[in-house]
Amino acid sequence: MARPPETPAPESAQLVAVYKAVLQKVLDKRPSGTRQRIAAVLGKNRSFVSQITNPAYSTPIPAAHIEPILEVCHFSPREREAFLEAYAVAHPRRQSLVDRGPKLRARTLLLPDLGDPERNRRLDVLLDNVIRDLADLLEEDGDEAATQ
Repeated sequence: MARPPETPAPESAQLVAVYKAVLQKVLDKRPSGTRQRIAAVLGKNRSFVSQITNPAYSTPIPAAHIEPILEVCHFSPREREAFLEAYAVAHPRRQSLVDRGPKLRARTLLLPDLGDPERNRRLDVLLDNVIRDLADLLEEDGDEAATQ
């Protein structure tokens, strides 16, 4: 029998809301389309981004998504520090995952319009996956070189 979805403890939900509030303030200062760019970089849809960026929802932001979000949103050093401090308080066991995550940067590609929204979406996902796999491969090569 499937277990019911876990809901965070009230204190945990409040801690999640703190770092999401920092993120929301940053997003409010950014141009329209920033949430869409986050969705594209993460390979997710906008409703997922809305859920992980809204302090009213207790859904935590996965550690693997932190660095790409920081890059797309162009956090100032002060904003970045405030966000990461609040994230560390809310998720002390995930902090090492955030710290060692690969440094990514946002890059805009101009692609042909394939004339069909579904085909365009599939192309976007394909390219996102290729770039992510390439970054993983480069990181593995760096790890091997460091251990030799």
